[in-house]
Amino acid sequence: MIRKLLLFFTVLAIFSCGNMSETEKEIEKVEVDFEVIRFDEKFAEASPESLPELKAEYPYLFPKQYGDEVWEEKLTDTIQLELNAEVAKAFSDFSREEDELHRFFQHIKYYFPDFETPDVITITSEVDYKNKVVIAEDKLFIALDTYLGQDHHFYIGLQEYLKKNFRRSQILPDVSQAYAKKYVPRPQARTFLAHMIYYGKMLYLKDLWIPFRTDADKIGYTPEEFEWAKSNEEQIWRHFVDKEFIFDTDSELYTRFLYPAPFSKFYLALDNESPDRLGQYIGWQIIRKYMDRNEASVEEMLQTDAETIFNNANYKPSK
Repeated sequence: MIRKLLLFFTVLAIFSCGNMSETEKEIEKVEVDFEVIRFDEKFAEASPESLPELKAEYPYLFPKQYGDEVWEEKLTDTIQLELNAEVAKAFSDFSREEDELHRFFQHIKYYFPDFETPDVITITSEVDYKNKVVIAEDKLFIALDTYLGQDHHFYIGLQEYLKKNFRRSQILPDVSQAYAKKYVPRPQARTFLAHMIYYGKMLYLKDLWIPFRTDADKIGYTPEEFEWAKSNEEQIWRHFVDKEFIFDTDSELYTRFLYPAPFSKFYLALDNESPDRLGQYIGWQIIRKYMDRNEASVEEMLQTDAETIFNNANYKPSK
């Protein structure tokens, strides 16, 4: 009921501002059905006596190679108890996320009608930040203990560039990223351009799937980091061109400009000021230009190779 009310008021606000496009109106009509299962709460409330029933209901969360004694011990483990308490405190109400997931699933199904809406299962993962979101067949798992806020004491010792996205607002962009990986084909070429375009395609899907979130949220930047990338787009592109990176096949460029890191590595004095993954940002802008200037469907764009996209995007960075 709370989720439906939130959705109603959100739609009402958009209509009142006159900003809802015809496409968004159609997307609002898309029917999706899913269940949110708070397994984190169920496990926190379990006892050795109720454990067999829980295992029978959710066998996929209890690997067979581990005996009951492992799970019984986990029920009273002090670290697990603290995880349970902190997640319960932070996520006593999950209705906002449920509302956003509903809208997200509507958008995917609109653009990809064969999409089957999964059930959403919230868990704790002992802060397994490399698997914050996992898709497994018809289920979507979200590890809530990786979204407690970047300053949470669970994350002491982790690098700041990782912790900045351990915040509640990053759940939906992370879910969107996980699904984008399923729809975007891996690049066939080894060029820097091919990999920039690969990430650009995923970010463009986020444009379609979560248009109600900011561009900074979509790429996992702080507002200041996004403003830095936007303000320096021309200089970033000029550096890539002058250094002849575009068609270079040196995989070190992926580490320098595509993968999560404290900052992008131009090997210049400004490095410490820059956000990471600026190659992804540029690839995103190229895809946006391509889709603006060509009559291509989303499916066609996803199957088009990087060089063709680049040649037909007529990309010129913002000044």
